[in-house]
Amino acid sequence: MTPVELRQLRYFVAVAEELNFGRAAERLHIAGPSLSQQIKALERDLGVRLFDRDRRRVSLTPAGAALLPHTRDLLDRADDLRRRAGRLSGSQPVRLGYVNWLPPELMSRTAAVAQVHIDAWVAPSHTQAARVADGSLDLAVCWVRTADLRRLGLRARLLGADRLHAVSRGGDRGGVPEVAARDTDVLIDDDVTSWASWNTYGEELAQATGARTVRISDGAITGPAFFDHVRRCTRPVVNSPKGQTSPLPPDLVRREIVAPKVYWTWSLVRRESEDRAGVLAVVDALCEDVGDLGVHAPDAWLPADDPYALPG
Repeated sequence: MTPVELRQLRYFVAVAEELNFGRAAERLHIAGPSLSQQIKALERDLGVRLFDRDRRRVSLTPAGAALLPHTRDLLDRADDLRRRAGRLSGSQPVRLGYVNWLPPELMSRTAAVAQVHIDAWVAPSHTQAARVADGSLDLAVCWVRTADLRRLGLRARLLGADRLHAVSRGGDRGGVPEVAARDTDVLIDDDVTSWASWNTYGEELAQATGARTVRISDGAITGPAFFDHVRRCTRPVVNSPKGQTSPLPPDLVRREIVAPKVYWTWSLVRRESEDRAGVLAVVDALCEDVGDLGVHAPDAWLPADDPYALPG
């Protein structure tokens, strides 16, 4: 019998409580088709059908209803085990670095398992990954490639994903049209110390989709200088993850990128040799219920060497 993952059991409980795959997927931050596949895999591994479903309704089968309280009890015991492990290791702080994004409610989600200290040095992804490798940090939230993980001796778990958009001059602001990735510009900065990860990502995006690269040398990947480049460009410009939440000037508009939808992933990385219970408990507390965040959708794009890119 194939081992059952706690993640799949959490998915089962969510669907059982919502009795709606769409609402359960939103609650779990996972794509609907992925949730359906995970439930089917769980049913196959358990050898029983958990739900009756048709186009109008979802209901628990007698087997699903019988297993639900036991599943909740098992998950409660798993959470209690994590809390107990955290108390045993809680005297040693876990040092976590990041680039510009951290998951919401990070401290409340990890409080029961460890003392997480957010490092004050905000640095680029490649720098933070290297600091985990050399022991300066225990964990980091950053963008990494599979080659980086092998080279540095790291492991990664998916923690977040940004769907990138483009920015263009406003024109008629009524109903801003989507833009195909091939019709966008991607800024590539000569400062490889600060922008190594973005440059690697942007060049692969251009090669894979037909987007056009525009070389710059003024650090204008984000901030007011980025908006100046948008005004000078004749095509929409891809917004980097560091500028995802920046308010737009009134003369510029946000445009969704399609064909494909472009994603940037955030990994929680640790050393392969890491065996401290507190560090591992923080990884589980933050990543266990993340899901695929849409990056496995048929119309999604990730770099080929992204740890979460599907083969083929």
